[in-house]
Amino acid sequence: MSLSLGFLNAKLFFCLCVTFLKHHFTFSASNPTGLTLRAVLDDSSGSPLYLIENLTIAERTERLIKVTNARANYLSLVSNCDARIHPDDIPMPISREGLFYVVEFAIGSQHHKVKLLMDTGGGLIWTQCVPCKTCFPQNLPIFNPSASATYARLPCDHPLCKGPGDRYTCFDGFCVYNVHYTGGASTRGTASMETFHFSIYQSEIESFKNVIFGCSDDSSDIFFKNTDISGIFGLSMSPDSMMMQFSSFIHSRFSYCLVPFADAIPRPLVLRFGEDIPQLPPDVRTTSFVQSPTNHFYYLELWGISVAGHRLPFSQSTFQYRANGKGGCFIDSGALFTQIDAGTVGINAYAAVMQVFASYYESKSLRRTTSRGFELCYERPPNYDDFASLTFHFNGADYTVAGEYVNLISPDIFCVAIIKGTYATMLGAWQQQNKRLIYDVGMGALQFADENCVNDIS
Repeated sequence: MSLSLGFLNAKLFFCLCVTFLKHHFTFSASNPTGLTLRAVLDDSSGSPLYLIENLTIAERTERLIKVTNARANYLSLVSNCDARIHPDDIPMPISREGLFYVVEFAIGSQHHKVKLLMDTGGGLIWTQCVPCKTCFPQNLPIFNPSASATYARLPCDHPLCKGPGDRYTCFDGFCVYNVHYTGGASTRGTASMETFHFSIYQSEIESFKNVIFGCSDDSSDIFFKNTDISGIFGLSMSPDSMMMQFSSFIHSRFSYCLVPFADAIPRPLVLRFGEDIPQLPPDVRTTSFVQSPTNHFYYLELWGISVAGHRLPFSQSTFQYRANGKGGCFIDSGALFTQIDAGTVGINAYAAVMQVFASYYESKSLRRTTSRGFELCYERPPNYDDFASLTFHFNGADYTVAGEYVNLISPDIFCVAIIKGTYATMLGAWQQQNKRLIYDVGMGALQFADENCVNDIS
């Protein structure tokens, strides 16, 4: 099958699934077009974030770089259509060293509390369920579907079970899934439907009936065991994600504004949907998503990069997404630091960008030093704050990151917080600080503007 024909078939299946899902679950609340959730940093005693504020800058740097590299490995294999892996052998989008936001809500008629990792690159929403064949230990009670009057298993005639690939299959009259992750981790279970209850304000609950999710009863080698977290809260453009299941009710839009990480613990992230997204400022910028035939990530058309106002001589095709699944640029909240592709055609984009940063700081007579993980680190003189900015020149919009959010800064040293990419360019969360970001799938575009995100915390 040709790449273009395969893409058309994938788009057709995507449309069929989303159309079906739009008519499959219902609201029980009075405001069907807006939703606001609070996502908090997991700080349970088993979490990798527990007492992270007590780590040294070197320890914290090493931990966060591990998160970004693990995330890149995950997305690399998912994106690469030539990867020698089973279609469902998807690398785990999390890490033991993770810095991730957790969405807390309740499911079922008993309003069972769950905490799931928020993932803009993930699709299926899933949580552990009893009875367990093999469940990883979690601090909160595991969901018992037999105790819920609103629980139902997904039938085999559902489009998800009939779609391409074999993540979903039919067994004994019902739809099941089997996901294998790299490193030996896996989760299996029953594709199900349940009522989700979100706490909107202190006393208001908004409920959604017949939401499709994964009820996992057989998991192994899961990296977030022994924490409050029991699964994944997917927000990608996959038909089984939160974003696409709720699309008709939230106008296919969600938004967040990342409080600077220096202030973020224990502050929550406010995740807004539909009409609950704030009115856009006059200086909002818009750039279109680029559709990928191999995954559901939020790709953007990157035309060039500038450092401290100096635009590098990249051609417009340098960062294009390629048919083998490599290249391109996408935005991802699950990666901490930005990665710039070192495998771009005709030029090593990462090396070129880092050379401009090096020249900039050499012109300031700063002394190079070393730190675990980053290529460029410098001793920081007292009160020094002349940090180089970074601009991504997207199709129709320039995305400029202030110098304080390009670098990881401590009183004595600072590092350019950019990592070498091996397959694509990825705009990470560190370079999203104090930006209002709106993922508008209906428009097919990302919108963004500068904002003081601490004002968005409710």
